[in-house]
Amino acid sequence: MKAAVLREAKKPMQIEDVKISKPGPHEVLIRTVAAGICHSDLHIADGLFPFPLPTVLGHESAGIVEQVGSDVRYVVPGDHVITCLSVFCGHCEHCLTGHMSRCMTDEWARGPKDEPRLSSDKGRLHQFINLSSYAEMLLVSEHNIVKIRKDMPLDKACVIGCGVMTGFGAAIHTAKVEPGSTVAVVGCGGIGLSAINGAAVAGAGRIIAIDMLGSKLNLAKEFGATDVINAKDGDVVAKVRELTGGGVHYSFEAIGMKKTAEDCFSMLRAGGVATIIGMIPIGTNIEIHGPELLQEKKMQGSMMGSNRFRVDMPRLVDFYLADRLKLDLLVSHTIKLNQINEAFDTLRKGEVARQVIKFDA
Repeated sequence: MKAAVLREAKKPMQIEDVKISKPGPHEVLIRTVAAGICHSDLHIADGLFPFPLPTVLGHESAGIVEQVGSDVRYVVPGDHVITCLSVFCGHCEHCLTGHMSRCMTDEWARGPKDEPRLSSDKGRLHQFINLSSYAEMLLVSEHNIVKIRKDMPLDKACVIGCGVMTGFGAAIHTAKVEPGSTVAVVGCGGIGLSAINGAAVAGAGRIIAIDMLGSKLNLAKEFGATDVINAKDGDVVAKVRELTGGGVHYSFEAIGMKKTAEDCFSMLRAGGVATIIGMIPIGTNIEIHGPELLQEKKMQGSMMGSNRFRVDMPRLVDFYLADRLKLDLLVSHTIKLNQINEAFDTLRKGEVARQVIKFDA
C-alpha cells in the first residue's frame, strides 16, 4: 500500500510502498477512505514533540472494515468505522469509572518482538499513536474504532475522530458548559470551532470567538459565536471583560501557547473555568496570578474531549445528519495523499479549519 512516511523531523514526508501485517486476534484491518490533517501531526513533523521515527503520521480517519481478527465480535467486514486514538482497555480504574480517554494501556499494541504492523524494505515503521492514518490501509486494535451508520459521509466522519471530538467534548464533557452561560474560545481552527459548536449545542447564552484572522472569525459565527474579537486589535482580556461585565463562565484555549492559556484564566469571572485544549510545548510553565484563586477560578486540561467515543461519536454523527454539527463548514479542503506536504505548509500558515485526504479521489 501507499503511505506518507516521516523519516526525519523538519523534512518532507515521502510517499512510499509500505507493508501492512495481517490482523491478530483482536485487530481490525481497515481500508482508509478519508483522513484529517491535524495540528498534532504537525507538531511531530516539526520536531516540537518527540516521537520515534520513522513513522506514518495521521490519527483522524474513517474507513471500511476489510478483515477482522479471530476474536473480534464488534465489527464485520463492510462496516463503516471512525478511528480514535483513545484506545481503551475496559478494566482499569479510568475505564471502569467512565473516563476512557484517560486510559494509558499499551496492552493492545504489538510489542518490540512481535511482527510490526507497518514496515518497509528499510525495516520497521513506528505506528503513530496506534493508528497511522496517512496510509491506504489501517491495522488497529478493535478498541481503537467505533462503528457508525452507513449513510454518514466518511470524508466528514473522519474529522469527528479527533478534532471535533476534542473541541466539542471539551465543552460538553470536560467543562460541562451550562445553558445560558458565557463562553470565550481562543483560537478558531478546527478544534476551537468545534468547541464553539459544542457550547452552542449546550445552550450557552453568549459565545465569544477570538482569533487573529478575520476569515476564521466570520466562520466562527456560522458555528454559533455571538461575538468576535480580533486579537490584533488590543487587550483581549479587557475586551472580554467589557463585553461580559466582568468575565466569562467558561474559556477554552485551542492554540497551545503560554500567553493564550494565561489569558484564558485572566478572562474568567469569579468561579469560572478555563479549559486548555491546545498542546502546550514541552517545558513551558503556565503562570497565574495567585490571588485570583481566592475567587474560585479553575484551570484544567482536556484529553480528547473527555470522550466515551463509542457512545459520543455515533451521537455526533446523528448531530451532523440533523444539521446541528457543522462539518460541511469545518472541512475547507480535500486533497490527495501525494499533496500532504503542501497541506502541512497550509496548516503552518493557520489559514484553514480542516483539510481532509480522500483516498478514492
